Amino acid sequence: MIARAAAPRSLLPALTCARILAVPAVMALILAGPDHASAYTAAAIVKLGSFLDTTADKLLVSGALIALVDVGRASAWIAAIIVGRELLILGLRGVVAADGTVFPPSIWGKLKTNVQFIAIFLAIVQWGNDIGPLRLDEWALLAAAVITVVSAVEYIARFSSALREGVN
Repeated sequence: MIARAAAPRSLLPALTCARILAVPAVMALILAGPDHASAYTAAAIVKLGSFLDTTADKLLVSGALIALVDVGRASAWIAAIIVGRELLILGLRGVVAADGTVFPPSIWGKLKTNVQFIAIFLAIVQWGNDIGPLRLDEWALLAAAVITVVSAVEYIARFSSALREGVN
């Protein structure tokens, strides 16, 4: 029990270390060359930031769900659906990006992220009473799973041509 209580406190030093380790990379990008390289450097930083932003969300959601399953506050099958979708779309993003295609988020992807964050928050605090056969956090996690599947289907449909190009 003590190890679990201490785990969240270790997150802040880890984030601080990650930011410190990023300093040389950021400095190198800034100092990389003459002014004509600035546009390229800025574009690289924007692309890296976009990748890290979406990856950070996926890691945060996946880690929180795995921990919630471990403490009995989330269903393993809901966590598997959500984490599986995140991995599927991360792979799809890689395939699409290899062709140089931009992979903008859809309204379903944005809704999915927000509902997942709300559901995870509710599962952590376990606020509310039973609503029918489930608690509020369980309904929210169920809604997150449904929206997650709809979002995955939408992305696959939108970028299915990128998946078919390699198949002969």
